[in-house]
Amino acid sequence: MRQILSFIQKEFRHIFRDVRTTMIVLVMPVVQIILFGYAVSTEVYNVVVDVVGDMTDPEVRRIVERIDANEYLRIGEVLPSVSEIEGRFRRGSPKAVLCFGDRFDSQAGSGKGASLRIVADGADPNTAQTVTAYLMGVLASEQMEMATALTGSSGPSFSPNIQLMYNPAMSSSYNFVPGVMGLILMLICSMMTAVSIVREKEFGTLELVLVSPVKPFWIVLSKLAPYLVLSLVNYVSVLLLAHYVMGVPVNGSLTLLTLASLVFVGSSLGLGLLVSVISKTQQTALMICGMGLTMPTMMLSGIIFPCESMPAVLQAISCIIPAKWYVIMVKKIMIQGVGFASVAKEFAVLTGMMAFLLYVSIKKFKTRL
Repeated sequence: MRQILSFIQKEFRHIFRDVRTTMIVLVMPVVQIILFGYAVSTEVYNVVVDVVGDMTDPEVRRIVERIDANEYLRIGEVLPSVSEIEGRFRRGSPKAVLCFGDRFDSQAGSGKGASLRIVADGADPNTAQTVTAYLMGVLASEQMEMATALTGSSGPSFSPNIQLMYNPAMSSSYNFVPGVMGLILMLICSMMTAVSIVREKEFGTLELVLVSPVKPFWIVLSKLAPYLVLSLVNYVSVLLLAHYVMGVPVNGSLTLLTLASLVFVGSSLGLGLLVSVISKTQQTALMICGMGLTMPTMMLSGIIFPCESMPAVLQAISCIIPAKWYVIMVKKIMIQGVGFASVAKEFAVLTGMMAFLLYVSIKKFKTRL
């Protein structure tokens, strides 16, 4: 019995002696339950809704106040005309715009049917459906109260029309494809790069290469080059399938989309190098890439669940995930057809991440070996 206990004690020492293993065993489950508990949510909070209409109209003002009091919605700007809507969507400010017709209060009160339109950003169909449902619920409550007060019945006083910009058919591929592009490029670049370099470190072949006259910087770049080429091949194949098979449009500049993809690939390669620096074995590299990169990328980058519905802490964490900025750019360029000015912020952030990750990873990589 004493021998068995000594073996158990030895195994515990092996586990806790390796800080990386301890982090994976004890800390990672806590991180995952927090991610699944708070990030995995189909609800959308604090959604910005713009208004087009006469704010001096009492009924318009009542509806706007009711929307602003809703826990899921908040009023953004009052636009002077419907011509401003597309510009606001391109800047990513509101998720929907509520357009009131002229003399809304008198038209609704007379029972003639006042003009009311909901314009939602269909580039993200899941969020658009949810926001539209929230607005319809608020309008239905106001409509029932107004109709009951005027006529003593629950007859309709106005009937909202729904318009979905950029994605009138509500195709889920419009939301799915940009996320898959980011996920595939992230996996190919970071995981395969990290595992490849760690495998050579395990076998001792990388040290043999480093004693050659070629400088370590160029050796590292030569190891990254094949994965850069493979990532570009995957990018082209996914883009062709998305456009010609799934029907996702490429409304913006293909050159700009490719440039954004190259910057994202560079940041992913930097992440792969960083993982290879802190990993001693292939198993550790796979676990870090799987749980430390892939899981947060899926949960916190807006691929599946909107970042706006997450707590403030998780929203802040999502800002350091390169895939979040890439997915935003892909949606804007492919679906909304915007130019560089509309994605300049995301492009600058992603470029800064790429430069920082590559610099730190290559510097640490040379020092370590």
